[in-house]
Amino acid sequence: MNNRKQQILESKKTRIEINSFQAEGGVSEHHLMIHVTEAKLSFAEQLKALFEAYDSVLAHQLQGAHSVFKRYFLSDAANQANTLLAMNTEGAECAVSVVQQAPLNGTKVALWCYLIDGVVGRMLPDGMYEVRHGAYRDLWSVGNLNQAANSEYQTRLLLSDYVVKLNEQGLRLADHCVRTWFFVQDIDRNYAGVVKARNEVFLTQNLTSETHFIASTGIGGGNPQVESLVLMDAYAVDGLQPGQMHYLYARTHLNPTYEYGVSFERGTYVDYGDRRKVYISGTASINNKGEILYEGDIRQQTTRMLENVEMLLKEADCSYDDVDQMTVYLRDPADYEVVKEMYDERFPSTPKVLVNAFVCRPGWLIEMECMATKRISNQAFAAF
Repeated sequence: MNNRKQQILESKKTRIEINSFQAEGGVSEHHLMIHVTEAKLSFAEQLKALFEAYDSVLAHQLQGAHSVFKRYFLSDAANQANTLLAMNTEGAECAVSVVQQAPLNGTKVALWCYLIDGVVGRMLPDGMYEVRHGAYRDLWSVGNLNQAANSEYQTRLLLSDYVVKLNEQGLRLADHCVRTWFFVQDIDRNYAGVVKARNEVFLTQNLTSETHFIASTGIGGGNPQVESLVLMDAYAVDGLQPGQMHYLYARTHLNPTYEYGVSFERGTYVDYGDRRKVYISGTASINNKGEILYEGDIRQQTTRMLENVEMLLKEADCSYDDVDQMTVYLRDPADYEVVKEMYDERFPSTPKVLVNAFVCRPGWLIEMECMATKRISNQAFAAF
């Protein structure tokens, strides 16, 4: 059985990339990337085109699919977020993340959407979005901000509040959180505070070099509130049993992150009864000593980064053929055409978005993350 279907739909104003996965007899999952292609349109006009494309896909190609998570990439969040949220037709019926990372095709907005067939979600009183499927309960916590004094205190509060939310749901950060994202304004200046706070909070949650960390991306990104230096999104799963979650290292190509003072996993995969879901953290051009490779050379950095991701996927018994979606972060917009050409040649049908975002080390010109899904049969665990 072919478990994967990829489609590309193009119109005068938009390009839509769809990836659909279904294990035999199981629940279908979809990743959708919508790009506006008319850069001269106003922001409201670009949003209108994007929403019309989204509505059309749900009415035709993805009938019966329910949006679970959306991330909007904006060029100017302070001036655009209110318009976006006012025009968002689904309101609270989906977890909505909004980050300032300008699409590099010259437009003002792009959308990544994750959908599941036949589920119903709801917003919990604590602001987390809950989706039930089979024996599991997914919890998305997005758009978390505060205005504490600096990036360290903001991150400490964000993580501490998230721990409390999970505990109130009967969950633990170490056992149930699968993935986090930290979008940091002026990351060259503020990332050190994020790292310090995360390391210290993780230690209180038994997340150490002797146990494990959490797959994550820490990347430059703005938000609508100028005083908020850190935006955090997180994803957790209730119903996981011991042995379902595994961690990826690719030691031939990468070193453990704690060796250079940070605390995240290179990647994580979760085995369900019918599929393996892989979450690759933000990955750059680095070797197994923690050193930046090919400084100043975007082509060679991109090639090494893709090789690193390939090794992480291989460790999960997956390949790029299993990838559902990609987010690619470029520090310098001038590198866009080179990188786009490389990705289009190698991954012509995979949903992907290239955005402007400073990577956490100035020497890194590019970083990427991705998700993958592969059919398996594991009777020890319930199906997705």
